[in-house]
Amino acid sequence: MNLKPKKSLGQNFLYDNEILSKIIDVGNISNKDTILEIGPGTGSLTEKILQKKPKKLYVVEKDKDLANELYRKFSKKVEIINEDILECYNQFYFNKPIKVFGNLPYNISSKILTSFIKINDLNKFFEIFIFVFQKELAERIIAYENLKEYGRLSVLVSWKMKTKKILDISPDKFFPKPKVWSSLITLCPKNKIHNLKKTKNLEHITNVFFNQRRKMIKKPMKLLFKNYEEVAKKLEIKLNLRPQNISKDKFIEICKYYENLIQ
Repeated sequence: MNLKPKKSLGQNFLYDNEILSKIIDVGNISNKDTILEIGPGTGSLTEKILQKKPKKLYVVEKDKDLANELYRKFSKKVEIINEDILECYNQFYFNKPIKVFGNLPYNISSKILTSFIKINDLNKFFEIFIFVFQKELAERIIAYENLKEYGRLSVLVSWKMKTKKILDISPDKFFPKPKVWSSLITLCPKNKIHNLKKTKNLEHITNVFFNQRRKMIKKPMKLLFKNYEEVAKKLEIKLNLRPQNISKDKFIEICKYYENLIQ
């Protein structure tokens, strides 16, 4: 069956054998591992995962035609879930943390990532995420303060995960060829995180700050706190800084202070 990638689903199939092998190497798959693959497409990576003989392999593929093709190719070797990952991301809870692979559709990749971040006790259920993102998005995920790429996603991801960029992937390794480069990165859930009451509070805080990313933080502080000068003094924050100058840990401090106020 000759299946054409669907633009509406952001499909760009990764087919380069060398890159696929590198992705597998990063995953260090053993016969004790349960694996989840997101957006397997035509099954190029799926095939290589199966060669490592994991204990169990689940694949989530939204496209019905592709899901049928995967079933035809792999039959009972793989459990195929023909659903949108955004609707079922929180259904993969096992006794042992699992490994997650994915060449993620560009149009929903940040939504997929933030969905996983919202899961409580992330480290109990997931050992590692090995994801291919659009390079620009990957740079934002791994960025630190004082870099132009640093923003909301950098803070949210670092709260729960350690990130590492493995390699960049040129457009000619995909079909159809995207207009931009991609990057392979790993995200490992942290065993200890700062306790926040709700993920949405950190999302709100970072949204308020980075919506005004070129302006001094006096304005977002004023929006969040009536006594903003007092709060800034207590948290040792200079109001003439810009959002990209504030460290990830400092954003957590701001969020904790905010949560105590809105109890």
